[in-house]
Amino acid sequence: MNRIIIKLCIVMTTLLIGVVALSKDAGHSNDYRTFHVSGEVEYGDIGDSYTASLVMYLAGNQFMVMEELIKDFQGKNKDIESIYVETIPPGQILKGQLLKQGKIEGRETSMTPDIFASVNINHLKKLNKKGLMDKHSIYVHNKLELMVAAGNPRNIKGPKDLARDDLVQSHPNPLTEGIFKFYGSAMLKDLGLHQQITADQKCKSCWAVKGKTWFTSRHHRETPDRIEKGEADVGIVWTTEVVHAKAQGRPLEGVAIPAPFNKQAKVNYAIGIMNKGRNVANGQRFLEYLATDEAQAIYQSYGFLRATPSELEIKPL
Repeated sequence: MNRIIIKLCIVMTTLLIGVVALSKDAGHSNDYRTFHVSGEVEYGDIGDSYTASLVMYLAGNQFMVMEELIKDFQGKNKDIESIYVETIPPGQILKGQLLKQGKIEGRETSMTPDIFASVNINHLKKLNKKGLMDKHSIYVHNKLELMVAAGNPRNIKGPKDLARDDLVQSHPNPLTEGIFKFYGSAMLKDLGLHQQITADQKCKSCWAVKGKTWFTSRHHRETPDRIEKGEADVGIVWTTEVVHAKAQGRPLEGVAIPAPFNKQAKVNYAIGIMNKGRNVANGQRFLEYLATDEAQAIYQSYGFLRATPSELEIKPL
């Protein structure tokens, strides 16, 4: 009896630690998922990157779309029994997992997924130069937006307000997060605010400007958490993250960034098949699926912008 009680205590403690960790890591625990054709979804089994019927490493900002999208795809392709999906910043994937052997949560992860996608086509071109990828397509678009607390208590009207001294800001870090490295920083430069807001710092998990501008650790969805906790007033995010937060009933809302500062004309999600993947044929089927009205409609329902028929054609890099 005592042994059973001890085991139950261990189980309950493990579950409690898991819940606390999930709340602290801004959902990082959900970055690695295996979708089974049965409908079961497993979280955090990094080893599936070596064994699943289809392995995809995707830009992390589409994490909210994956469950609906993959279930629809598997419903149309029931022979693809398991799909492993990783959704973290693509720069980290490229440098730490595709170009060298990387570890996730202390475990080695496959260097040869079937598919890689990024918000920066230059990532795919680097793979092409190394003989690791030949073809690609543009499958969806996004744009920048400011996230604030519900009711916009700080009365933030647009990106020029980021110059205000009374705001605490939380932005994606410029080292590993493409949203800021390629788009957010460019927006601030266009507005003439980059030096004032970032002090030209390049770091993560840090104050770029002490007490004023925080750079996230790994993922821009840390910003919604900081705003909810009262640790920040505003942050640069994707429009899709505002849509997702509101759909979850979180006390957050968005402030639109006008074009061209929202970078809508430049944010292209590029995807390609890795030449050394184990399941290239399944990867090809997924790219073809992305061009369907069903797939585009799912992305659009989460706030993404559809790609054109020409962009969706699979072309050489």
